[in-house]
Amino acid sequence: MTDIEQLQSELEGKSPRAILKAALAHYDEIAISFSGAEDVALIEMAHKLTDRLRVFSLDTGRLHPETYEFFERVRKHYGIDIEFQFPDAASVQALVTEKGMFSFYEDGHGECCGIRKVEPLRRKLNTLDAWVTGQRKDQSPGTRNDVPAVQLDDAFEGRNGELVKFNPLANWSSKDVWDYIRISEAPYNRLHERGFVSIGCEPCTRPVLPGQHEREGRWWWEEATQKECGLHAGNLIASDV
Repeated sequence: MTDIEQLQSELEGKSPRAILKAALAHYDEIAISFSGAEDVALIEMAHKLTDRLRVFSLDTGRLHPETYEFFERVRKHYGIDIEFQFPDAASVQALVTEKGMFSFYEDGHGECCGIRKVEPLRRKLNTLDAWVTGQRKDQSPGTRNDVPAVQLDDAFEGRNGELVKFNPLANWSSKDVWDYIRISEAPYNRLHERGFVSIGCEPCTRPVLPGQHEREGRWWWEEATQKECGLHAGNLIASDV
């Protein structure tokens, strides 16, 4: 079992590439969670470090057409298999039958995200020892300010119980990410060209205006410090401490 405190100390202040390299060296059953620009930056780095790169993504069934096209371009560009995870059909059917297609506008996004994102993610993480995310400290007000380079994931379990989460881009800004994407000529979601910054499901995502924080384009009808879909639920717990 890895000494996480020691690993945190070793990786403190290291570059994203160095953090990724350490993650891949410590764990065989590890995968990158992929959905957006930050994750492509990680894939771009990782595919140069290993020939056993594993990438997974959550297909909620409510994504933009441009996002599906983006997934396919990434798959072909890097010559990788993307391990797509899907929600349980019976659970989605029950929710939509009882509450309709847009219940999240009335009672919050938690229930829908729980079915379409969290449960499929939980299933996937149960097969891994560690996962890699594109979280950045400046990404969401009040919930990601203290994101470390590596941590024990308190919200999910791995295949043997303990699950480790690596956040190589924790100290990067959005500008850092986009500078890297441009330099490396990595693929990106065409929605970014239309003012979308943080991109999730189509009904819950909108472009942001100049000067607005990127998270204002997600779940805009809800309180800003609760804008987590459950994939990083530990952030909400930490922010309340």
